[in-house]
Parts: sequence; structure tokens; C-alpha cells
Amino acid sequence: MKWMHTAALAGALALAFNGAAFAAEKTVTLKFANVTSQSAKDAGKVFKDVAEKESEGSLVINLFPDNQLGDDRVVVETTVFGDIDISASSTSPLATMFPDLYVFDTPFLFLNSSQAYSALDGKAGQAILKGMEKKGLKGLTYWENGFRNFTDNKVAAKRPEDVKGMKIRTMENEVHLAAWTAFGANPTPMAFTELFTALQQGTVDGQENPLGIIDGNKFQEVQKYVSLTQHVYTPYIVVMNLDKYNKLSDKQKAAIEKATKESTEFQRKQSQKYEGQILDKLRKGGTVVTELSDDDKAAWQKRVVDAKVFDRVKSKMQNPQYLDQMLAR
Repeated sequence: MKWMHTAALAGALALAFNGAAFAAEKTVTLKFANVTSQSAKDAGKVFKDVAEKESEGSLVINLFPDNQLGDDRVVVETTVFGDIDISASSTSPLATMFPDLYVFDTPFLFLNSSQAYSALDGKAGQAILKGMEKKGLKGLTYWENGFRNFTDNKVAAKRPEDVKGMKIRTMENEVHLAAWTAFGANPTPMAFTELFTALQQGTVDGQENPLGIIDGNKFQEVQKYVSLTQHVYTPYIVVMNLDKYNKLSDKQKAAIEKATKESTEFQRKQSQKYEGQILDKLRKGGTVVTELSDDDKAAWQKRVVDAKVFDRVKSKMQNPQYLDQMLAR
């Protein structure tokens, strides 16, 4: 009887302890600022569902897609301050804040998506995420924004000599300008809002952008050729306010980590799916879509290496060895 009484008492204490621990799992509401890309918005929903399920409801993720809370730079700065808890942003606007992100301006750093994923998930990519802690951010993951591709009205471009002398609209970006000069083209910075008309009137011969931008702005209506040069790979970077992350319980942190992993795998697959749909649409509409082999891309890559464009990028980075590590893979 004494043994049974002791066992019952121990069981009651265990239940009380577990109940107290559960009660101590405070509900935390997190504000997630997301971008306009459909694959990223799809992944945001996966992140929310997994985080809330794995935390047994102690995490509540409120989604704000379509840049509702500001552009890329604004939402990341606001995440540093803590008014936004989690945000996704393209890396390009953040490079002045985090110089190692200049690595993603490097032309032909990656020749295909699998190389990009390997580098992002590998030592150098993860070191860049870790380095963001110095600015008060927990780097969670990289989602896919995509490769930039070339369009024009003159030729299906496979080799750099195909664009020689062409007037090509580029961003006001010294690395991109140096690269297109190395290819023999005449890079011409221009406001994006003016681009469609400039292509229509022949003010510029071509332009370069991710497929989603090309299709979303109907550039195929004024450009005959789309060449899948995949010359610059731009990821989205997903970050969280570091103080908010550190204040989570172990269970909540584990939920965030699982949500990060599952949403990343899902987003990359969705990105590839949507790009495939766009290519089918372009081909059916009469656009000439040209695929480049890795050997073709290597010829473009050699031009930027010979022009020391890689060295130009490394001079802007805090840890230039990351570029070399990504190239070595």
C-alpha cells in the first residue's frame, strides 16, 4: 500500500510538473513580411503551417505578402529593429548593409540551380547567414529568386560573341556593367519603367531579367528571343530578429527550424515549376527560347574571369574567400 501511495504521489507530481511546463510555453505571435513572388508566397504558407503545428500552437505566424510592409531594404531594416519579426528579401538591395551579399552579383558564379543550392546550403552560404548575427539578425535560409536571362530581337544568343555591339539595358550596378562590357556589349543603365517602350522602339536591343519579370512585364511582345544564359543567380534571404529568436523556447526554436527546412525545399520546387510553366507559355506564344549548355556558359564565365570581374566583387566583400569557396564547391 505504501508503495502504491508513493507511486500515485509521484505520478501526480509528474502531471503537475508537465502541466506547469506546458503552461509556461507562452504564445508568441510573429509578423512575417514576404515578397511578391508566388513561389515565396506559397512557401510562406508552408512556413506558417509547420511552425504553428510543431509548436502546438504556441507560435502564431501572421503573413504579410506582396511587400505590404515595405520594400526589401525597409523590411530587413525593420526586422533588425524588431518591429517585423521575420522577413524575406532579395539579396541585391541589402549588399550595402551586408557586404558579403555582393557575392550574389557575381556573373556566372553558378552554372545551374544544383550548383547554387549546393553553395547556398554549404559552408560559405551558411557562413554568410551566420555573419548576419552581428547586425542583430538570425539568418534562416535562402529561397530562390532565380537566374537572370537575356532577351533580344536580333539573335538567339548562345556565346558571348553573339551580343557583341548590342545595346543592352542593365541595372545601375558596377559589376553587371563590367560583365556586359567584357562580353563585348554596350550596357545601358535605364529606369525599369522605361524599358518596355525602349525595347519596342529599338532604343535598346535587349535586356536581362528573371523569367518571372520577363513574362510579368510582357517583354515577349517586343522581344523575339529569350536565351537562358542564367548569368546571375539571385536568392531571397529569409531572416529573423535575433533577440526574438533567442527568447523562444527550445520547442519553438525547433519548430522554426523545421518550418525553415520544409518551406525551403517546397519553395525551390515551386520556383522551378513556375519557371517551367513560363517557358511553356513563351514557346507556345512563338518566342524562340534557347537553352545553353554548361560549356556555352563556361565561355561567358571565362570572359568575366579574364576581365577580373570576380576580383572586383571580392574587393567589395568582407570575406572574399566565400566567393572562392562557392566556385570550388
